[in-house]
Amino acid sequence: MQIREAVLSDIGEITEIYNEILRTSTAIYNDRPVTLEDRVAWWEGRREKGFPVLVAMDGSSIAGFATFGEFRSWPGYRFTVEVTVHLHASSRGQGIGRRLLEELIKRARSMEKHSMIAAVDSENTGSLRFFERFGFQRVAHLREVGYKFDRFLDLILLQYRIAPSSVDFPQSE
Repeated sequence: MQIREAVLSDIGEITEIYNEILRTSTAIYNDRPVTLEDRVAWWEGRREKGFPVLVAMDGSSIAGFATFGEFRSWPGYRFTVEVTVHLHASSRGQGIGRRLLEELIKRARSMEKHSMIAAVDSENTGSLRFFERFGFQRVAHLREVGYKFDRFLDLILLQYRIAPSSVDFPQSE
């Protein structure tokens, strides 16, 4: 299993994985499939801001992808990122997500990020366990903030401290 930075030619498979999860679960609070053009723009936006988009390669196929980006766009949140890990259905439960998340945490640390947030649907027990095994802690339960499949959904926010609180970060600009 190779973990590497995504390239333009990967975006088709990333789009397929994303849309499969979108159609079959509440892991993504979006009810319209995205196009290849949408995902290319998303990928380019991540790259422009210096955020990683990683893929896990299973032979010549993408088994999953992971990224992080801004948690909120205001400057006061610049040391906090929101993480996403999505796997192809046939690749779940094999440690691929763990390897992707380990690499994302290393990248976030090298970018001097302080906290990582995971936003997970309250019914997605597999993802909740996944992040909790890594040391993410539940910090918020937002009731009925999402809507999909004709019902309201609860969102759990989990937080991982990448750097200890004693790290000297730059002063406000």
